[in-house]
Amino acid sequence: MLYLVENKKVVMVGIPGVGKTTLLSKMAEIIKDHKKSVSVLSFGSLMFEVAKENGLKDRDELRKLPVSEQQKLQKLAAEKIAQHDEDVVIIDTHAFISSSEGYYPGLPEHVLKIIQPTNFVSVSAKPEEIYNRRMSDDTRNRDKITLANIKKELDAQSGMISACSVISGSPVKHILNREGKVDEAADKIINAIGL
Repeated sequence: MLYLVENKKVVMVGIPGVGKTTLLSKMAEIIKDHKKSVSVLSFGSLMFEVAKENGLKDRDELRKLPVSEQQKLQKLAAEKIAQHDEDVVIIDTHAFISSSEGYYPGLPEHVLKIIQPTNFVSVSAKPEEIYNRRMSDDTRNRDKITLANIKKELDAQSGMISACSVISGSPVKHILNREGKVDEAADKIINAIGL
């Protein structure tokens, strides 16, 4: 008897500095080794592509747009993601966007309905490790970095992604990406999504 395995749409969130990019590369490598097609999509990059067509020049300016404009961009990015049909589609995103109005959900209900994720992965790391990684990253225009802010961001991420799990009915796996343990973290995620 032939069993059909459903395509996976895995939403992976992590605040800047948790090592998500490295983890995503490792996961894609493992999935390809399992002879499955995989696509890793950056939600923010998709939003920025659309925003560039409307004159935005810097990706870090996205979070400074009015919430109504961010919502439009989120919808357009989600529609592009929904068109992908690889065995595993990994959506690299953030659980929230820090705006002048407060934390805006990176995955509001209208976006979840379009993407229809099968799994959520929430990546974290020790606040001290995140702090050190951010301090050494000069490629982005970041807000002021403090350990207290990092802890607040980790708490906000946990709450937001838990809400996404409840709204969508899809499981969430919390992963601690410890320094030098990327293989271990990737294996835990691959097992959690059933590959």
